[in-house]
Amino acid sequence: MIVGIDIGGSTTDAVILENGNIHVVTIEANDPVAAAAGALGKLAADFGLRLEQIERVAATGAGARALHDTLFGRPVLKVDEFDAIGIGGTSLAHKDRALVVSLGTGTAIVSVTPEKIAHVGGTGVGGGTLLGLAKHMLGVVTIERLEEMAQKGDLSRVDLTVRDIAGGPIGDLDPNTTAANFGKIAADATPEDKALAIMNMIVESIGVLSIASARACGQENIVLTGKLSRLFKFMQEAKHLAFPFGRRFLIPEHADYATAIGAARTAQKE
Repeated sequence: MIVGIDIGGSTTDAVILENGNIHVVTIEANDPVAAAAGALGKLAADFGLRLEQIERVAATGAGARALHDTLFGRPVLKVDEFDAIGIGGTSLAHKDRALVVSLGTGTAIVSVTPEKIAHVGGTGVGGGTLLGLAKHMLGVVTIERLEEMAQKGDLSRVDLTVRDIAGGPIGDLDPNTTAANFGKIAADATPEDKALAIMNMIVESIGVLSIASARACGQENIVLTGKLSRLFKFMQEAKHLAFPFGRRFLIPEHADYATAIGAARTAQKE
């Protein structure tokens, strides 16, 4: 049995792949070694495992380099994070080629083909940006609270659209397309309006970059993974987000844990 652990900037995920089932846990800890140990211990406790049942720990993420060769006596294999992102995203989406966008504290973009996995870009805009702006502007410190507020928000009191500028569509741009995030914020804009506008700005920024990257790589499918993928789901369900240009945005089951899953699957192959 192999455990995959993704030690990120704010949370650490651990997964077990067993007979087609995926078991997951998430913990928060600042120290990467403590985070990995805590995640492994919680996984074992939650699912009734003995440490000797675990053949190997496949570790990835920013904190993986801090780990030693063993963890609780189990050998540790360190997996390149971009490989883990690519393998995790495409395997969950059942694709052999795709652009995988890992939405964490920041955002990483990886192109996957049967021939290679390549890191093609990214941005510092991500979950850290979202929570930083929410805390600074609204005094909100959780995504759950931000979503709750955003459900009552109205973008028309914050964002400038193509319709506002041109009175209708411009070329193939829908009149509802955002021309400038926060470009016409009104004096009567409510905290709920601002919550929705923050979320919309993050999603649109990452979405547009993902589409541009997919075009550059010749990829048709864009697989969204990581904790912030829930934000895309929220915006889609709220019908505030509809990207054109023929690209397909996929959010597979267990997208939150794709990188840890990719690390485990890499170790399985080896």
